[in-house]
Parts: sequence; structure tokens; C-alpha cells
Amino acid sequence: MSSREEENGSFASLPSPLVEVNDERLTRHGVHLQLKRDDLINPEIPGNKWRKLRYNLQAAKEQGCPKLLTFGGAFSNHIRATATAGHHFGFETVGVIRGEEHNPLNESLARAVEHGMILTYLDRATYRRKTEPDVLAALQDRFGPCYVLPEGGSNGLAVRGTAELVGEITTDFDVICCATGTGGTLAGIAAGLTGQQRAFGFAVLKGGQFLEEEVRRLQRDAYCATTANWTIEVDFHFGGYAKRTSALDRFIADFHERHGVTPDWVYEAKMLYGLFARIEAGAFPPGTRIIAVLS
Repeated sequence: MSSREEENGSFASLPSPLVEVNDERLTRHGVHLQLKRDDLINPEIPGNKWRKLRYNLQAAKEQGCPKLLTFGGAFSNHIRATATAGHHFGFETVGVIRGEEHNPLNESLARAVEHGMILTYLDRATYRRKTEPDVLAALQDRFGPCYVLPEGGSNGLAVRGTAELVGEITTDFDVICCATGTGGTLAGIAAGLTGQQRAFGFAVLKGGQFLEEEVRRLQRDAYCATTANWTIEVDFHFGGYAKRTSALDRFIADFHERHGVTPDWVYEAKMLYGLFARIEAGAFPPGTRIIAVLS
């Protein structure tokens, strides 16, 4: 990977912009909201995916490893982002997908294949054991030496990358929110905060309570320390990962009509729905300045 290519902005457009949200639902409660448009960093590797991959790609190059292997579900943005990054920076890529193969491929997996990614599938029982030595050894025997990226790309290096998001924000704020799938983005953002600032993660999968320990583990991996300035909301998953309801669809359509932005239904729409619900419930006192990360 060329450091010059990163520096001149030809691949990643940083810093991502902040956009004001004018909405009577916010005005009614005296709350100020801006969107951190990480989804505009790169159309193929938006937001937290690029931030998570950046230092891992450098590590793979330094280790002389020409192939990336990673994990995800059929709708994983991380799988698609890894394939795109591999194509752009000269890595072979392997995507290990949870569950059985289904044809035709959905848009995310089809784009991954277009960028040269080899897809392989693990049944759900084996997939749950994906980090165990025998499963990893079998994959490396099949595909050769690989730089292994965890599901969602979340590890210590990814946390360091996502922490840089906070330093790009030049306006004062009290609260920053993000969608939470594996905990890496929340772990990094929380680590980058100062003073009384707090981070709120909105779990996009059912049973997200386990993410609390994941965030702490990821912070320890990155910094050998944890922070206490974050919270995970677990009530806005809409049935589970990659599941949606008519209420969520109505919210997305309404948000687009009001603000010209269509939030991703798997992640950001759930976070924004939860945020507006919490604002309506009075969770944030008047004068609170909030930033919501779109990625």
C-alpha cells in the first residue's frame, strides 16, 4: 500500500464532513445534532471500514503477507470492503461466509467477487468456532499463509484507526453515537474522547449485551487500558442483524425526505432511529450537542 496514495487523498477523502441536521424533533428538545459523514470517505470502502482496514493493511504489507482472509455474513460490508481494498492495494482476498452458499449472490457478495475475492462457506456451527486453532489451521491449509482479519475487521489496529475519527472533529460536542456490530468503532471512538464527552453505541444485532465485554477487550488490545465513557443501547436491533421492520423502513423514508440522506438499513438507520427515540424520551438535556457517525 502506498503511503503517498493515502496522503494525497486519491483513495480516502479525509477528514469526512460534518453536516448540520435541522429537525423540529431536535429543536423541541433543545438538542443539536450533526452527522459525521464517514460514508463519503470512499464509495467502495466507506467510513469505519477504511479506518479499521488502514493499519491492518500496513501490517500485512510489513509482514510480507500477500493474502487477506476474513469473515462475515452474507450482507457484510466488511467483506465487500476487504475485497475492494485488496484489489486496490494488491492483496489476494478470501472471504469466509457464515452459512450456506446461495445463488445468485446478493449485491455485497457479488461486488466482492468482482474485486477478486474467493468466497468459501462455513456452516453456522463451524462458523461459531471460527477463531479456534483447528478451524483457522484448516483454512490456512486450504488457502495458504494469510493475514487473518477478524469478523467486522475489529482488532487492536482497527481500534487505533477508528480513534482518529474524533481528532477530525473541530466543533465542540458532548455525545457521539455510532452503530455497533462488533464493537471496534465504539471502542476506538470512546478511546479518542476527552473530558466529559461520552460515546453511545447502538447494537444492530439481537442480544447485544455481549458487546460490552468486546469493547473492553478491543480497547485492551489497542491500548492496554479501558475507558468508562461509553454506553451500548441494545433495544433497537429490529429483530436482529440484517433484519428490518416496516417501522424502520418508514423512518428511513422519512429521514430521506427531511434531510436528503438515506441511512443504511443494516446499521445507521437503527442507530438514528434509536437516537431520535432517546431524544424524544428526554434522555439528553437541553443544550446537548450530539454527533452521529454515518459509515
